Amino acid sequence: MKKLFFVLVLMTSFMFGTANAVEADYTLNAGDRLSISVWNEDALKKEVVILPDGTISFPLAGQLMAKDKTVFQVENEIREKLANYISDPVVTVTVDVVGGNTIHILGKVVTPGSFAMSQPLDAMQALSLAGGLAQFAKENDIIVLRREGTQQRTIPVYYARIKQGRSLESNIMLESGDIMIVP
Repeated sequence: MKKLFFVLVLMTSFMFGTANAVEADYTLNAGDRLSISVWNEDALKKEVVILPDGTISFPLAGQLMAKDKTVFQVENEIREKLANYISDPVVTVTVDVVGGNTIHILGKVVTPGSFAMSQPLDAMQALSLAGGLAQFAKENDIIVLRREGTQQRTIPVYYARIKQGRSLESNIMLESGDIMIVP
């Protein structure tokens, strides 16, 4: 009977544990707000925000690194730590608010601003989020500024060429913190 119950709980957690398909492979970032709960343990239900150093804190599990991990990886790490105190803990982690995975698009686009990335985006998809290029934008002078440690790198995006099926390598995947400038 206990095995049947465990199988039912496990199936339910697969169906509802990562309710949003984006969450399955989404990489967590500082600023993201998570809900963490342990089935049948009311005292172990908590909302946390990933701190700037990438960590979260959860009762009995202590402090752990969440940044650059998936929801599944964080669930497993909490589960392993709680196993010292609770028999077969069923842990559910969900992303309530994507708060740290942002890109910034400036210049001659229809809607400049900061955009949260709930899934991986390339340069063309990001420009689409910003409403596309505004009139008189210089299509082949777009750049992405990317911080790598203490250095900043400039990456060209050749919009007009990409539209023609050329220079596709310049349609880069964006990373959190990237700044796209459209002159």
